[in-house]
Amino acid sequence: MSNAWAEIRLDHLDYNLTALRSALPAGTQVMAVVKADAYGHGAAQVAARLYACGVRSFAVANIDEGIALRLQGLEGEILILGCTPSHRLDDLVRYRLAQTVVGADDAARLQAFGKRIDVHVKIDTGMNRLGEPCERIDRVLSMYRHSRLRVTGTFSHLAAADSQEPSDVAFTRTQIERFDRVVRRVRAAGFDPGRLHLQSSSGILNYPELRCDLARPGIALYGLLPRERDKRNARLELRPVLSLKASVTRVNEIRAGESVGYGRRFVAPRDSRIATVSIGYADGISRALSDRGGCVLIRGRRAVIIGSICMDQLSADVTDIGDVRPGDTVTLIGQDGDERITAEEVAGWAGTIANEVVSTLGPRVEKRYILSEAGSAIRA
Repeated sequence: MSNAWAEIRLDHLDYNLTALRSALPAGTQVMAVVKADAYGHGAAQVAARLYACGVRSFAVANIDEGIALRLQGLEGEILILGCTPSHRLDDLVRYRLAQTVVGADDAARLQAFGKRIDVHVKIDTGMNRLGEPCERIDRVLSMYRHSRLRVTGTFSHLAAADSQEPSDVAFTRTQIERFDRVVRRVRAAGFDPGRLHLQSSSGILNYPELRCDLARPGIALYGLLPRERDKRNARLELRPVLSLKASVTRVNEIRAGESVGYGRRFVAPRDSRIATVSIGYADGISRALSDRGGCVLIRGRRAVIIGSICMDQLSADVTDIGDVRPGDTVTLIGQDGDERITAEEVAGWAGTIANEVVSTLGPRVEKRYILSEAGSAIRA
């Protein structure tokens, strides 16, 4: 039995996909973002389940993520969102991968490769990251003129679609208008922009009325949003796909004034019972949790994380929880009895977002896939 494991509810993935589809206009298809091992959920298993549910477009960060999915047997379109080095371009053809064109110079580089490549053209409408700036319309149009680039899509990325602040809403509306204006110019010049896509998870939730060919949900597919406040403002009910668990390996009684762990950062204010838990920062648990009120669930109750989180284990104060024993299950994300700890709550303790909390789970965390409410499971 693994020291730490993630339980991944594939039926919840199905539910979230249905919910997101219901928010989109008729005809808009889902391009599922499965980069970073599907945000820590297991890209091969997640993509296969989504394909079985009718998803035919997927997005990854780099070429190796795309190749890994092809080798696992995934069909459909796989779009690489990042830049692929010149010495890897042959693999685009070999594994039937679509490549993002990140600018006019990049388009010329891909054309010079000499083989036909499927591409999606990225337009920078204000993120100032990847994409040809929308105001450079001559350079934008040049990306559609290359004979060896088969343009199957055009897209941009919304920088502040998760925010309801008036200034951010106005900025998002400006980005949408810029994108629409560029697409009109592309068509007026006689080029086919392919399928259009603009919305990621927050774009779907906050701007569902946009009529594009594709939408790119990532974190929302997994039943999460970056922060707790995002959940409160969300118009859809989503179900978390992942729970994170470990085991109690030892329960130690200490006296008032004794310390626990490296640096003696925790000194017991009273006689206490301390549980050692079989998970640590090498498994993706932020060391900040013990400084900011982080908790775990043991026997349906919250236990405060104390002392320094180690590479392989952490400590929790179980003084007020009766009869905790080695082998007891510890829930770091998920529900135990009436108590629940969400990934968004963990993100708040760590000073980050839920995307990072789940994406940085370490390779030692075993993934157990639960297929349905009945609880049948497979391991990966």
